[in-house]
Amino acid sequence: MTTTDTQTDAEATVRANDRSHVFHSWSAQGAIDPLPVAGGEGSVFWDYRGNRYLDFGAQLVNLNLGHQHPDLVAAIQEQAGRLATIQPAMANDVRGELARRIVEVAGESFQKVFFTNGGADANENAVRMARAFTGRRTVLSMYRSYHGNTTTAITLTGDPRRWANLPGDAAVTHFFGPYPYRSPFHSASPEEETQRALEHLEQVIVLEGASTIAAILLETIVGTNGVLVPPPGYLAGVRELCDRYGIVLIADEVMVGFGRTGEWFAFQGHDVTPDLITFAKGVNSGYVPLGGVVISAEIARFFDDRVFPGGLTYSGHPLACAAGVATFEVFERDGILAHVRDLGERVVAPTLAEWAERHPSVGDVRGAGLFWAVELVRDRETREPLVPFNAAGADAAPMAEFAAACKRAGLWPFTHFNRTHIAPPLVITEEELREGLAIIDRALDTTDAHAR
Repeated sequence: MTTTDTQTDAEATVRANDRSHVFHSWSAQGAIDPLPVAGGEGSVFWDYRGNRYLDFGAQLVNLNLGHQHPDLVAAIQEQAGRLATIQPAMANDVRGELARRIVEVAGESFQKVFFTNGGADANENAVRMARAFTGRRTVLSMYRSYHGNTTTAITLTGDPRRWANLPGDAAVTHFFGPYPYRSPFHSASPEEETQRALEHLEQVIVLEGASTIAAILLETIVGTNGVLVPPPGYLAGVRELCDRYGIVLIADEVMVGFGRTGEWFAFQGHDVTPDLITFAKGVNSGYVPLGGVVISAEIARFFDDRVFPGGLTYSGHPLACAAGVATFEVFERDGILAHVRDLGERVVAPTLAEWAERHPSVGDVRGAGLFWAVELVRDRETREPLVPFNAAGADAAPMAEFAAACKRAGLWPFTHFNRTHIAPPLVITEEELREGLAIIDRALDTTDAHAR
Protein backbone atom coordinates (compact mmCIF):
# COMPACT_ATOMS: atom_id res chain seq x y z
CA MET A 1 0.00 0.00 0.00
CA THR A 2 1.40 3.42 -0.94
CA THR A 3 1.65 6.42 1.37
CA THR A 4 -1.13 8.06 -0.65
CA ASP A 5 -3.37 5.04 -0.11
CA THR A 6 -2.67 5.11 3.63
CA GLN A 7 -3.47 8.81 3.80
CA THR A 8 -6.68 8.29 1.83
CA ASP A 9 -7.74 5.48 4.17
CA ALA A 10 -6.97 7.63 7.22
CA GLU A 11 -8.99 10.52 5.82
CA ALA A 12 -11.92 8.23 5.09
CA THR A 13 -11.88 6.90 8.64
CA VAL A 14 -11.72 10.39 10.17
CA ARG A 15 -14.54 11.60 7.96
CA ALA A 16 -16.73 8.54 8.61
CA ASN A 17 -16.33 8.75 12.39
CA ASP A 18 -16.98 12.47 12.37
CA ARG A 19 -20.10 12.26 10.22
CA SER A 20 -21.47 9.29 12.15
CA HIS A 21 -20.73 10.28 15.72
CA VAL A 22 -19.60 13.91 16.23
CA PHE A 23 -22.29 16.51 16.88
CA HIS A 24 -21.02 19.91 15.71
CA SER A 25 -21.82 23.32 17.18
CA TRP A 26 -23.96 25.97 15.46
CA SER A 27 -24.78 23.61 12.58
CA ALA A 28 -27.49 21.59 10.92
CA GLN A 29 -25.66 18.29 11.07
CA GLY A 30 -26.63 17.11 7.60
CA ALA A 31 -25.57 20.35 5.93
CA ILE A 32 -21.88 20.31 6.85
CA ASP A 33 -18.80 18.45 5.64
CA PRO A 34 -15.91 19.23 8.04
CA LEU A 35 -12.41 19.13 6.62
CA PRO A 36 -10.33 16.27 8.06
CA VAL A 37 -7.11 17.90 9.29
CA ALA A 38 -3.94 15.81 9.43
CA GLY A 39 -1.54 18.27 11.06
CA GLY A 40 -0.26 21.78 11.45
CA GLU A 41 2.84 23.82 12.16
CA GLY A 42 3.16 27.52 12.84
CA SER A 43 0.73 29.46 10.64
CA VAL A 44 -0.14 26.50 8.40
CA PHE A 45 -2.28 23.38 8.67
CA TRP A 46 -2.86 20.61 6.14
CA ASP A 47 -5.32 17.91 5.22
CA TYR A 48 -4.74 14.22 4.44
CA ARG A 49 -4.36 14.94 0.74
CA GLY A 50 -1.44 17.26 1.31
CA ASN A 51 -3.34 20.50 0.74
CA ARG A 52 -1.78 23.22 2.91
CA TYR A 53 -3.64 26.27 4.19
CA LEU A 54 -2.44 29.50 5.71
CA ASP A 55 -4.57 29.80 8.84
CA PHE A 56 -5.89 33.38 8.58
CA GLY A 57 -8.39 32.94 11.41
CA ALA A 58 -5.94 31.32 13.85
CA GLN A 59 -8.64 28.63 14.06
CA LEU A 60 -11.18 30.55 16.20
CA VAL A 61 -8.83 33.50 16.83
CA ASN A 62 -7.25 31.51 19.65
CA LEU A 63 -4.12 29.99 18.15
CA ASN A 64 -1.97 33.02 18.93
CA LEU A 65 1.31 31.08 18.98
CA GLY A 66 0.37 28.90 16.06
CA HIS A 67 0.08 25.17 15.52
CA GLN A 68 2.36 22.83 17.48
CA HIS A 69 4.57 25.47 19.05
CA PRO A 70 7.45 23.41 20.46
CA ASP A 71 7.68 25.35 23.73
CA LEU A 72 3.99 24.89 24.52
CA VAL A 73 4.08 21.21 23.59
CA ALA A 74 7.16 20.66 25.76
CA ALA A 75 5.59 22.48 28.71
CA ILE A 76 2.50 20.26 28.56
CA GLN A 77 4.61 17.12 28.25
CA GLU A 78 6.83 18.09 31.18
CA GLN A 79 3.87 18.97 33.38
CA ALA A 80 2.05 15.73 32.49
CA GLY A 81 5.08 13.77 33.58
CA ARG A 82 5.38 15.69 36.84
CA LEU A 83 1.77 16.26 37.96
CA ALA A 84 -1.00 15.81 35.40
CA THR A 85 -3.81 17.31 37.50
CA ILE A 86 -4.77 18.48 40.96
CA GLN A 87 -8.05 19.86 42.27
CA PRO A 88 -8.47 23.66 42.39
CA ALA A 89 -8.81 23.79 46.20
CA MET A 90 -5.11 22.94 46.47
CA ALA A 91 -2.19 25.21 45.65
CA ASN A 92 -0.23 24.42 42.52
CA ASP A 93 3.01 25.95 41.26
CA VAL A 94 2.11 26.58 37.62
CA ARG A 95 -1.39 27.79 38.51
CA GLY A 96 -0.01 30.35 40.93
CA GLU A 97 2.79 31.38 38.58
CA LEU A 98 0.41 31.96 35.69
CA ALA A 99 -1.96 33.99 37.89
CA ARG A 100 0.97 36.12 39.07
CA ARG A 101 2.10 36.79 35.51
CA ILE A 102 -1.41 37.66 34.30
CA VAL A 103 -1.97 40.12 37.15
CA GLU A 104 1.43 41.67 36.52
CA VAL A 105 0.70 42.50 32.87
CA ALA A 106 -2.93 43.49 33.54
CA GLY A 107 -1.83 46.41 35.69
CA GLU A 108 -1.55 47.58 39.27
CA SER A 109 -5.33 47.77 39.78
CA PHE A 110 -5.62 44.00 39.62
CA GLN A 111 -4.84 41.42 42.27
CA LYS A 112 -6.22 37.93 41.61
CA VAL A 113 -7.31 35.51 38.89
CA PHE A 114 -10.22 33.08 38.96
CA PHE A 115 -9.53 30.36 36.39
CA THR A 116 -12.27 28.82 34.23
CA ASN A 117 -12.43 26.36 31.36
CA GLY A 118 -12.97 28.96 28.64
CA GLY A 119 -14.46 32.31 27.70
CA ALA A 120 -18.15 31.62 28.24
CA ASP A 121 -17.76 30.52 31.84
CA ALA A 122 -15.31 33.39 32.40
CA ASN A 123 -18.11 35.79 31.48
CA GLU A 124 -20.62 33.85 33.58
CA ASN A 125 -18.41 34.10 36.65
CA ALA A 126 -17.47 37.74 36.08
CA VAL A 127 -21.18 38.60 36.05
CA ARG A 128 -21.67 36.55 39.21
CA MET A 129 -18.89 38.53 40.90
CA ALA A 130 -20.32 41.86 39.78
CA ARG A 131 -23.79 40.95 41.03
CA ALA A 132 -22.47 39.87 44.40
CA PHE A 133 -20.24 42.94 44.73
CA THR A 134 -22.96 45.48 43.87
CA GLY A 135 -26.02 43.68 45.22
CA ARG A 136 -27.70 44.39 41.87
CA ARG A 137 -28.89 42.08 39.08
CA THR A 138 -29.14 43.79 35.69
CA VAL A 139 -26.25 43.56 33.22
CA LEU A 140 -25.97 45.66 30.04
CA SER A 141 -24.24 44.43 26.88
CA MET A 142 -24.05 45.47 23.26
CA TYR A 143 -25.88 44.35 20.21
CA ARG A 144 -23.31 42.99 17.70
CA SER A 145 -21.45 41.04 20.37
CA TYR A 146 -20.65 37.48 21.33
CA HIS A 147 -19.95 36.40 24.91
CA GLY A 148 -20.40 32.61 24.91
CA ASN A 149 -22.98 29.84 24.85
CA THR A 150 -23.84 29.30 28.51
CA THR A 151 -27.08 30.72 29.89
CA THR A 152 -26.07 34.23 30.96
CA ALA A 153 -23.32 34.50 28.33
CA ILE A 154 -25.63 33.69 25.43
CA THR A 155 -28.25 36.10 26.76
CA LEU A 156 -25.57 38.79 26.89
CA THR A 157 -24.65 37.97 23.30
CA GLY A 158 -26.06 40.48 20.86
CA ASP A 159 -25.96 38.52 17.61
CA PRO A 160 -28.42 36.01 16.12
CA ARG A 161 -26.97 33.07 18.05
CA ARG A 162 -28.93 34.38 21.02
CA TRP A 163 -32.35 34.12 19.38
CA ALA A 164 -32.93 30.37 19.54
CA ASN A 165 -31.62 30.22 23.10
CA LEU A 166 -34.16 32.58 24.65
CA PRO A 167 -35.50 32.94 27.26
CA GLY A 168 -32.24 33.04 29.17
CA ASP A 169 -31.08 35.35 31.93
CA ALA A 170 -33.97 37.76 32.50
CA ALA A 171 -31.75 40.49 33.95
CA VAL A 172 -29.90 41.37 30.72
CA THR A 173 -30.50 44.43 28.53
CA HIS A 174 -28.81 45.30 25.24
CA PHE A 175 -27.71 48.67 23.91
CA PHE A 176 -26.18 50.00 20.69
CA GLY A 177 -22.43 50.31 20.64
CA PRO A 178 -20.50 52.62 18.32
CA TYR A 179 -20.13 51.55 14.69
CA PRO A 180 -18.98 54.58 12.67
CA TYR A 181 -19.35 52.90 9.27
CA ARG A 182 -22.99 51.95 9.94
CA SER A 183 -23.79 54.41 12.69
CA PRO A 184 -27.08 53.73 14.48
CA PHE A 185 -26.86 57.37 15.60
CA HIS A 186 -26.45 58.91 12.11
CA SER A 187 -23.09 60.35 13.14
CA ALA A 188 -20.87 62.18 10.69
CA SER A 189 -17.53 61.60 12.45
CA PRO A 190 -15.92 59.24 14.97
CA GLU A 191 -16.05 61.98 17.59
CA GLU A 192 -19.77 62.48 17.04
CA GLU A 193 -20.26 58.70 17.18
CA THR A 194 -18.59 58.61 20.60
CA GLN A 195 -20.73 61.47 21.92
CA ARG A 196 -24.02 60.05 20.66
CA ALA A 197 -23.22 56.46 21.65
CA LEU A 198 -22.44 57.57 25.20
CA GLU A 199 -25.62 59.66 25.36
CA HIS A 200 -27.59 56.60 24.25
CA LEU A 201 -25.90 54.39 26.84
CA GLU A 202 -26.65 56.84 29.62
CA GLN A 203 -30.29 56.94 28.56
CA VAL A 204 -30.42 53.15 28.78
CA ILE A 205 -28.85 53.26 32.25
CA VAL A 206 -31.38 55.82 33.46
CA LEU A 207 -34.40 54.12 31.90
CA GLU A 208 -33.40 50.66 33.13
CA GLY A 209 -32.76 52.09 36.58
CA ALA A 210 -29.16 52.85 37.47
CA SER A 211 -29.67 51.43 40.96
CA THR A 212 -30.52 48.03 39.42
CA ILE A 213 -27.48 47.72 37.14
CA ALA A 214 -24.61 45.54 38.35
CA ALA A 215 -22.35 45.65 35.31
CA ILE A 216 -21.71 46.73 31.77
CA LEU A 217 -19.97 43.93 29.88
CA LEU A 218 -18.45 44.69 26.51
CA GLU A 219 -15.84 43.34 24.15
CA THR A 220 -13.03 45.87 24.22
CA ILE A 221 -12.91 45.48 20.45
CA VAL A 222 -15.96 43.67 19.10
CA GLY A 223 -14.70 40.42 17.61
CA THR A 224 -16.67 38.09 15.36
CA ASN A 225 -19.36 40.72 14.88
CA GLY A 226 -17.15 43.13 13.03
CA VAL A 227 -13.77 44.00 14.59
CA LEU A 228 -15.40 47.21 15.75
CA VAL A 229 -12.65 49.35 17.21
CA PRO A 230 -14.17 51.87 19.65
CA PRO A 231 -13.84 55.46 18.43
CA PRO A 232 -11.68 57.87 20.43
CA GLY A 233 -12.94 58.48 23.95
CA TYR A 234 -15.72 55.90 23.93
CA LEU A 235 -14.27 53.41 26.41
CA ALA A 236 -13.16 56.23 28.70
CA GLY A 237 -16.71 57.55 28.54
CA VAL A 238 -18.14 54.16 29.48
CA ARG A 239 -15.70 54.03 32.39
CA GLU A 240 -16.92 57.45 33.57
CA LEU A 241 -20.57 56.36 33.38
CA CYS A 242 -19.78 53.24 35.39
CA ASP A 243 -18.02 55.31 38.05
CA ARG A 244 -20.86 57.81 38.20
CA TYR A 245 -23.57 55.18 38.65
CA GLY A 246 -21.66 52.60 40.71
CA ILE A 247 -21.57 50.00 37.91
CA VAL A 248 -18.86 47.37 37.44
CA LEU A 249 -17.11 47.53 34.06
CA ILE A 250 -16.25 44.09 32.64
CA ALA A 251 -13.93 43.94 29.63
CA ASP A 252 -14.42 40.80 27.57
CA GLU A 253 -10.90 40.21 26.25
CA VAL A 254 -11.48 36.58 25.32
CA MET A 255 -10.65 37.20 21.66
CA VAL A 256 -8.41 40.27 21.80
CA GLY A 257 -6.37 39.53 24.92
CA PHE A 258 -2.81 38.23 24.95
CA GLY A 259 -1.29 40.12 22.08
CA ARG A 260 -3.92 40.10 19.35
CA THR A 261 -3.82 43.91 19.01
CA GLY A 262 -0.18 44.35 20.00
CA GLU A 263 -0.94 44.88 23.69
CA TRP A 264 -1.25 42.31 26.46
CA PHE A 265 -4.88 43.41 26.70
CA ALA A 266 -6.67 45.57 24.15
CA PHE A 267 -8.03 48.01 26.76
CA GLN A 268 -4.42 49.08 27.40
CA GLY A 269 -4.46 50.84 24.04
CA HIS A 270 -7.46 52.94 25.03
CA ASP A 271 -6.39 54.61 28.30
CA VAL A 272 -9.02 52.91 30.42
CA THR A 273 -9.03 50.30 33.18
CA PRO A 274 -11.97 47.92 33.74
CA ASP A 275 -12.90 46.33 37.07
CA LEU A 276 -12.91 42.78 35.76
CA ILE A 277 -11.23 41.27 32.69
CA THR A 278 -12.37 38.02 31.12
CA PHE A 279 -9.91 36.03 29.03
CA ALA A 280 -9.35 32.65 27.34
CA LYS A 281 -8.14 31.72 23.82
CA GLY A 282 -4.71 33.37 23.52
CA VAL A 283 -3.65 32.78 27.14
CA ASN A 284 -2.26 29.42 25.98
CA SER A 285 -3.46 29.27 22.36
CA GLY A 286 -6.12 26.75 23.32
CA TYR A 287 -3.63 23.89 23.62
CA VAL A 288 -5.54 22.86 26.75
CA PRO A 289 -8.86 24.62 27.55
CA LEU A 290 -8.36 27.62 29.86
CA GLY A 291 -10.05 30.91 30.63
CA GLY A 292 -10.47 33.19 33.58
CA VAL A 293 -11.39 36.44 35.25
CA VAL A 294 -8.78 39.00 36.31
CA ILE A 295 -10.14 40.68 39.44
CA SER A 296 -9.45 44.20 40.69
CA ALA A 297 -8.05 44.57 44.18
CA GLU A 298 -11.29 46.17 45.40
CA ILE A 299 -13.51 43.34 44.22
CA ALA A 300 -10.99 40.71 45.38
CA ARG A 301 -11.08 42.21 48.90
CA PHE A 302 -14.88 42.03 48.90
CA PHE A 303 -14.62 38.24 48.83
CA ASP A 304 -12.04 38.05 51.64
CA ASP A 305 -14.82 37.43 54.16
CA ARG A 306 -17.64 36.46 51.80
CA VAL A 307 -17.94 33.12 50.05
CA PHE A 308 -17.82 33.31 46.26
CA PRO A 309 -20.69 31.10 45.07
CA GLY A 310 -18.97 29.30 42.22
CA GLY A 311 -16.34 26.76 41.26
CA LEU A 312 -15.19 24.35 38.55
CA THR A 313 -13.53 20.94 38.78
CA TYR A 314 -10.90 21.93 36.23
CA SER A 315 -10.29 25.52 37.38
CA GLY A 316 -6.63 26.27 36.74
CA HIS A 317 -5.82 22.83 35.33
CA PRO A 318 -2.05 22.29 35.60
CA LEU A 319 -1.61 21.21 31.97
CA ALA A 320 -3.41 24.33 30.78
CA CYS A 321 -1.51 26.59 33.16
CA ALA A 322 1.84 25.10 32.17
CA ALA A 323 1.09 26.04 28.56
CA GLY A 324 0.07 29.50 29.80
CA VAL A 325 3.37 30.04 31.62
CA ALA A 326 5.22 28.90 28.50
CA THR A 327 3.18 31.40 26.48
CA PHE A 328 4.49 34.27 28.60
CA GLU A 329 8.04 33.03 28.17
CA VAL A 330 7.66 32.87 24.38
CA PHE A 331 6.05 36.32 24.22
CA GLU A 332 8.90 37.86 26.19
CA ARG A 333 11.76 35.98 24.51
CA ASP A 334 10.51 36.42 20.94
CA GLY A 335 9.13 39.96 21.19
CA ILE A 336 5.65 38.92 20.09
CA LEU A 337 3.92 42.19 21.01
CA ALA A 338 6.39 44.28 19.01
CA HIS A 339 6.13 41.81 16.10
CA VAL A 340 2.34 42.18 16.05
CA ARG A 341 2.46 45.97 16.18
CA ASP A 342 5.06 46.11 13.42
CA LEU A 343 3.19 43.81 11.03
CA GLY A 344 -0.11 45.52 11.73
CA GLU A 345 1.19 49.03 11.12
CA ARG A 346 3.69 48.36 8.34
CA VAL A 347 2.04 45.56 6.36
CA VAL A 348 -1.67 45.06 7.10
CA ALA A 349 -2.89 48.65 7.48
CA PRO A 350 -1.42 50.02 4.21
CA THR A 351 -2.37 46.88 2.25
CA LEU A 352 -6.02 47.06 3.34
CA ALA A 353 -6.13 50.80 2.69
CA GLU A 354 -4.97 50.09 -0.85
CA TRP A 355 -7.70 47.46 -1.27
CA ALA A 356 -10.28 50.04 -0.19
CA GLU A 357 -9.10 52.29 -2.99
CA ARG A 358 -8.97 49.61 -5.68
CA HIS A 359 -11.73 47.05 -4.98
CA PRO A 360 -15.27 48.38 -5.50
CA SER A 361 -16.65 45.74 -3.11
CA VAL A 362 -14.52 46.91 -0.18
CA GLY A 363 -16.62 49.33 1.83
CA ASP A 364 -14.56 49.67 5.00
CA VAL A 365 -11.40 48.34 6.61
CA ARG A 366 -10.61 48.60 10.32
CA GLY A 367 -8.55 46.97 13.00
CA ALA A 368 -5.33 46.94 15.00
CA GLY A 369 -2.31 44.67 15.32
CA LEU A 370 -3.21 41.37 13.67
CA PHE A 371 -6.97 41.81 14.09
CA TRP A 372 -8.74 43.40 11.10
CA ALA A 373 -12.02 43.33 9.24
CA VAL A 374 -12.72 43.98 5.57
CA GLU A 375 -16.39 44.88 5.16
CA LEU A 376 -17.76 43.99 1.73
CA VAL A 377 -20.57 45.83 -0.03
CA ARG A 378 -22.56 45.81 -3.24
CA ASP A 379 -22.64 49.59 -3.43
CA ARG A 380 -20.15 51.93 -1.81
CA GLU A 381 -22.50 54.89 -1.96
CA THR A 382 -25.45 53.20 -0.21
CA ARG A 383 -23.20 50.81 1.78
CA GLU A 384 -25.55 47.94 0.93
CA PRO A 385 -23.89 44.81 2.39
CA LEU A 386 -22.58 42.22 -0.03
CA VAL A 387 -24.88 39.71 1.71
CA PRO A 388 -27.77 40.47 4.08
CA PHE A 389 -27.43 40.38 7.87
CA ASN A 390 -27.49 36.76 9.08
CA ALA A 391 -27.57 35.51 5.48
CA ALA A 392 -27.71 31.78 4.80
CA GLY A 393 -28.05 29.52 1.76
CA ALA A 394 -28.33 31.27 -1.58
CA ASP A 395 -28.34 34.70 0.08
CA ALA A 396 -24.83 34.04 1.38
CA ALA A 397 -23.49 32.76 -1.96
CA PRO A 398 -21.15 35.71 -2.72
CA MET A 399 -19.29 35.17 0.55
CA ALA A 400 -19.18 31.42 -0.08
CA GLU A 401 -17.61 32.11 -3.49
CA PHE A 402 -15.01 34.34 -1.87
CA ALA A 403 -14.14 31.74 0.79
CA ALA A 404 -13.87 29.00 -1.84
CA ALA A 405 -11.47 31.11 -3.90
CA CYS A 406 -9.27 31.63 -0.84
CA LYS A 407 -9.21 27.92 -0.02
CA ARG A 408 -8.36 26.91 -3.58
CA ALA A 409 -5.34 29.22 -3.37
CA GLY A 410 -4.17 27.81 -0.04
CA LEU A 411 -5.68 30.13 2.58
CA TRP A 412 -8.37 29.32 5.15
CA PRO A 413 -10.31 32.56 5.75
CA PHE A 414 -12.37 33.74 8.70
CA THR A 415 -15.66 35.06 7.28
CA HIS A 416 -18.80 36.27 9.02
CA PHE A 417 -21.83 37.77 7.32
CA ASN A 418 -20.46 40.35 4.83
CA ARG A 419 -16.92 40.49 6.20
CA THR A 420 -13.64 38.68 6.04
CA HIS A 421 -11.41 39.04 9.06
CA ILE A 422 -7.64 38.95 9.14
CA ALA A 423 -6.51 37.28 12.34
CA PRO A 424 -3.61 34.89 11.68
CA PRO A 425 -1.38 33.40 14.39
CA LEU A 426 0.76 36.11 15.98
CA VAL A 427 3.90 34.17 15.04
CA ILE A 428 3.19 34.52 11.33
CA THR A 429 6.19 35.65 9.29
CA GLU A 430 6.10 38.72 7.10
CA GLU A 431 6.48 36.50 4.04
CA GLU A 432 3.51 34.35 5.06
CA LEU A 433 1.43 37.40 5.89
CA ARG A 434 2.09 39.03 2.53
CA GLU A 435 1.36 35.75 0.75
CA GLY A 436 -1.98 35.45 2.54
CA LEU A 437 -2.93 39.05 1.85
CA ALA A 438 -2.12 38.54 -1.84
CA ILE A 439 -4.45 35.51 -1.91
CA ILE A 440 -7.28 37.54 -0.38
CA ASP A 441 -6.58 40.38 -2.81
CA ARG A 442 -7.11 38.03 -5.75
CA ALA A 443 -10.17 36.42 -4.16
CA LEU A 444 -11.78 39.86 -3.83
CA ASP A 445 -12.25 39.75 -7.60
CA THR A 446 -15.16 37.39 -6.88
CA THR A 447 -16.85 39.96 -4.61
CA ASP A 448 -16.10 42.83 -7.00
CA ALA A 449 -18.21 40.96 -9.57
CA HIS A 450 -21.27 41.60 -7.36
CA ALA A 451 -20.54 45.31 -6.81
CA ARG A 452 -22.28 48.12 -8.62
